[in-house]
Amino acid sequence: MTQYATIIGHVSYTPGDGAPITIPKGMVEIELSPDSATLSWTADNGVAGLTAIPLTQFQEYLRDHKIALKR
Repeated sequence: MTQYATIIGHVSYTPGDGAPITIPKGMVEIELSPDSATLSWTADNGVAGLTAIPLTQFQEYLRDHKIALKR
């Protein structure tokens, strides 16, 4: 089930062995699975983004108020 949220703090992901990439502040769609959260967004320049992060990292972002779920 798709959930919607707002990125309100510094949220990033690391693709492979690369450097961390910041997810822009704003609306995201979230799909949860037992071990990860998939986030998708559209940046201001119209470029679509998609990444999966470990569920524990997603929960930390929620706890630290960097991601706010829409209710």
